[in-house]
Amino acid sequence: MNIKKGDTVKILTGKDRAKTGKVSRVDVSSGKVFVEALNLYKKHVRPKRQGEKGEIVSIARPMDISNVAIVCGSCNKQTRVGHRTEGDKKVRVCAKCKATI
Repeated sequence: MNIKKGDTVKILTGKDRAKTGKVSRVDVSSGKVFVEALNLYKKHVRPKRQGEKGEIVSIARPMDISNVAIVCGSCNKQTRVGHRTEGDKKVRVCAKCKATI
């Protein structure tokens, strides 16, 4: 997985296309990503107790990891992720400006 929690990503497809947001959760087994305040859907919730009203709640839905691109912090462009070893650590690198992500 090249995208981790806390990364800034740009959405490539769907109703929120070209918007950027922060990754709140990554599901590695299914290859899905949750982006804060984006890809929201409305869900109708029934009242739990008598006398209480039902409501409409916005819920964040997961999107496939192939539909988002990581945004480099230094050049502020969407980019692919490369890898480089610094000492004994493997770090993620912007493919365009070669800065660490």
